[in-house]
Amino acid sequence: MYLRSKAFLMLAGLLATPALAAGPLQVTAKVLTEQKTRAADGSVRVALVPARKVVPGDRVIFVLGYRNTGSQPIGNIVLDNPVPAAIAYRGPSQSSAAPDVSVDGKIYGPLATLRVRLADGATRAAAPDDVTSVRWRLANTVPAGAQGQLSFQAVLK
Repeated sequence: MYLRSKAFLMLAGLLATPALAAGPLQVTAKVLTEQKTRAADGSVRVALVPARKVVPGDRVIFVLGYRNTGSQPIGNIVLDNPVPAAIAYRGPSQSSAAPDVSVDGKIYGPLATLRVRLADGATRAAAPDDVTSVRWRLANTVPAGAQGQLSFQAVLK
């Protein structure tokens, strides 16, 4: 089962949108941002909140949630999330499995293994700013009723 989420960039900010509901596998997409607050003791607390308005340089977290609402396990799941042009990929979130990434929408793998073709035909090592899509292949089947989430960090260009 192959699913592509749809995360949209709006001029007013990044908004969370439902990604895809296909059969018993329900997938949702959220875009979060860090909100920092200073406590009376001077410590800083960081919370992830829905991204309502972001400005260039703000860090955002793209979250794909999945849930098997069916009565049978689902296997061979691939979740793909395009990286909007105004977003620069930075890496997987600490709580998430590392995705494979692509710089051309065709070849996926760890960033360190990818190359970018230049106008003159030469190539160079791919960098986080070159990433156009992230993809996770779930190694295990998702049992009936089970759920999970995957995420990556990015920055608004």
